[in-house]
Amino acid sequence: MLLALALLGMLALAVAAPLLARRLGRRTGYPLAAGYLAVAALLASAAPRVWAGETETASWEWLPSLGVSLSLRLDGVAGVFCLIVLGVGALVMAYCPGYLGDEEPHGTVYLLLTLFATSMLGLVLAADVVLLYVFWELTTVCSFFLISTAGAAAARPARQALLVTAAGGLALLAAVVLLTVAAGTTDLATILAEPDRVLESGLAWPIGGLLVLAAGTKSAQLPFHFWLPGAMVAMTPVSAYLHSATMVKAGIYLLLRFSPLFADEAAWSTALIGVGLLTAVTGAFLALRENDLKGILAYSTVSQLGLLVAVIGVGTPEALAAAVLHTFAHALFKATLFMLAGIVDEETGTRDIRELSGMWRAMPVTAATTVLAALSLAGVIPMLGFVSKEYLFMGLLEAEGAPWAGPVALGLGVTASVLTFAYAARIVHGGFGGSEQHADVSEPPAAFLLPGAVAAGLGLVLGPAVSVLSPMIVSAARDVAPAGDPPEVYFWHGLSPELAMSALTIVLGLVLFAFRAPVDRSLQRLRLPDAGRLFDRAHDGVIALGHVVGGPERTSSPAAHLSRPLVALVALGVVGTVLVGGLPGRADTDRPLDWVVAALLTVVVLAAVLTGSTMAAVGLVGVTGLLVATWFLLAGAPDVALTLMLVEVMTAVVAVLVLRDVPGRLVRTPRREAVPAAALALGAGVAAALATLAFTGRRELSAVGEHFLTSTEEQTGGTNVVNTILVDYRGLDTLGEAVVLGTTALGTALVLGRSERSRTPAPGTPAGHRRDAVLEVSSRVLVPGMFALSAFLLWRGHDEPGGGFIAALVAGAAIALSQLTSGPDTLLGRLIRPDRLAGAGLVLTVAIGALPTVQGEAFLTPVELPLLHALGIGSTFLFDLGVYLLVLGLLAAAVTRLEHPDLTDDDDGPGPPGTSSSAARPLVTDRVPERAP
Repeated sequence: MLLALALLGMLALAVAAPLLARRLGRRTGYPLAAGYLAVAALLASAAPRVWAGETETASWEWLPSLGVSLSLRLDGVAGVFCLIVLGVGALVMAYCPGYLGDEEPHGTVYLLLTLFATSMLGLVLAADVVLLYVFWELTTVCSFFLISTAGAAAARPARQALLVTAAGGLALLAAVVLLTVAAGTTDLATILAEPDRVLESGLAWPIGGLLVLAAGTKSAQLPFHFWLPGAMVAMTPVSAYLHSATMVKAGIYLLLRFSPLFADEAAWSTALIGVGLLTAVTGAFLALRENDLKGILAYSTVSQLGLLVAVIGVGTPEALAAAVLHTFAHALFKATLFMLAGIVDEETGTRDIRELSGMWRAMPVTAATTVLAALSLAGVIPMLGFVSKEYLFMGLLEAEGAPWAGPVALGLGVTASVLTFAYAARIVHGGFGGSEQHADVSEPPAAFLLPGAVAAGLGLVLGPAVSVLSPMIVSAARDVAPAGDPPEVYFWHGLSPELAMSALTIVLGLVLFAFRAPVDRSLQRLRLPDAGRLFDRAHDGVIALGHVVGGPERTSSPAAHLSRPLVALVALGVVGTVLVGGLPGRADTDRPLDWVVAALLTVVVLAAVLTGSTMAAVGLVGVTGLLVATWFLLAGAPDVALTLMLVEVMTAVVAVLVLRDVPGRLVRTPRREAVPAAALALGAGVAAALATLAFTGRRELSAVGEHFLTSTEEQTGGTNVVNTILVDYRGLDTLGEAVVLGTTALGTALVLGRSERSRTPAPGTPAGHRRDAVLEVSSRVLVPGMFALSAFLLWRGHDEPGGGFIAALVAGAAIALSQLTSGPDTLLGRLIRPDRLAGAGLVLTVAIGALPTVQGEAFLTPVELPLLHALGIGSTFLFDLGVYLLVLGLLAAAVTRLEHPDLTDDDDGPGPPGTSSSAARPLVTDRVPERAP
């Protein structure tokens, strides 16, 4: 329950954020920071047990048929990342009130940041690889929206971040699928505890490669590094959180988590060490030539992440402990530096270090805080960054594979660190040293500066006192180390090669900084390829290719869209017939009536092709459907026949309403187009007929059909096989189709545009509805009778022909008859609300489907309802009722909208004098509408 409470607590904070923002505005960050700390304290209560080697777990069934569960697990490594996510998150929340302006969208920013934190927390606590993937993608979505809050300038960087990290998400999804196949489970602990299942499956290499790709995109490793500096356009609190504790650390967590599986694999180690060190050096080099404060810090993050990836690739207990420690240290100093960059930007209006200098006089506390964070970044004693950097050097020196691997890895790590020292010194000197350029700046309010000062102070205190963190670091490293015990973490462990490398880093860094002027000139003269622009060109090229490929389909002509699939159908029919060597035999069971229906179909189809009248063509196509329905009835399928007949009726109604504004005569197609179209139509018809004959032309009953006929009543209590298949055996398919119908109904009723409470015609519509007295009087008798028939068909659908879909079609026909004869201002017209019908149906079907899960059964399992069972009503009937409401909502929305397209909202004022709420255009016209001059 502890872990569930933590996640639910974060979700509660996310829900509360917009509500608090309405009352507190930008000060909402303070109660949210307190909430983050409360959740951190809740998880910290399990720290003693976790450090002792125990784990805190929780699990609930999710998809039992697939073996997927909502499983959470708190161990050492998850605990470290939880502390980073919540601790740094609290500091960022406390920083936001000072940074955000009064006009900022406070509720949106706080909501997205908290959802971001919740997603990251769920990611590190996930104990099921499917759940891990879900939270991984949620961090991608949240980061996209957070970057986008910066406005139009953020469109390109947000798109880059989304596309790159989403591509990594697809790689992770593929890895999850392969892991599940190889290990036979989605449980993360089982997969990691039994690595031989994966390593001996033959899928180890693709799984490892996909995991490296996923982590590389998320943690901005070469060649995917460009999206992270681009994301610096986001507001500073977002950058601080994204760069230090959330998004980019997800990739580091993924690599750490799967180290027990692949640490002994040479390909895994080589890939991580090579990519990581190349990224570390490249990122540090690019940071050194950058002039924007946030740009420097962004490339710095790329470099530091590269060092982490490389040391994870080494894979020894010492190296993994170094990775965990440096992840923690990096979160502190990087969050501080980003928050201070935001303060400088707010006070001076610029982040260009060429325009900043001498601010230490006006902002001494800010300067001191910046120095502390920069010292930790540079790895200078006594900061926590110094300790973690030494352990990084120690880990890199242990790189295996060749005698020179360790020294080369260490040399590249030192090179990256020298460059890091140089740009850290450049940050401090460029912003606060030298002559004063901004005399009007002043120290920010204490509340604005405090979060960054707290993080910098922790970096100073925890350096000498790093042994306090040792139980946490050792516990985390033990969880991800394949073998061996990680060392305890100390501030001082004597003279060592690592200490010598630290001293060398400082000396060479000072030399590089001393020659900063010529170095800077040389760097600025370099013309390096812009990876972001290359990505954009590739993206634009893909879009252009898609434009070319999809060009033939961008037309309103149905023939253009139908020709290709029909050609494919004919080709498949010919190839299939040749490959199988002819059609299968069938029993000679044709009856005379079959030939009568076939002959009538032929005549009607020819008439539809030859007629020149639009309405005649529509009517003849409808007759074709009715004849096919008759054939189904003759074949003993009354349910299918009823459905098709009613669909044809409603299709005819909708077609009449749609086509009343089109010319009464069809446009004749030129012969040069008609002949190929006719040939294609004949070929497609023959192919479809042959396919039907091949697959369904045999009259003997299949094994599945025999099973349904003999077992349906016993298993479902119903005797209508068609209905039981729809609502019992394949209820999930029906639910999916019903949701599509409901969504369409809601879109038609709400998006297209009119309040159902309004019956006011728009100005300029005809003043009277053309009424037929006989039809109107008849409808007063027919409509109630049709609704009664609809209810009867719904009630008996489980045992006799009928059911929710058929019953809804009858009710829809009743609504259409009422609307066409009496207009919308009838009692029925006022009672029928398509949006409410569809909404009620959607809620009912999903609720009935979810009801069995409360009792521990699978989704959509039929259950008895105590109060309704005595009336013969079960969950299956209620599910069918939900389908009924959804279909009826769609039909009502379509008929109402199409029959009265000119109705407007009452809010726009009443119509002109003399207009009537029942105004509508004539139902049918053969006159071509006059064109406006």
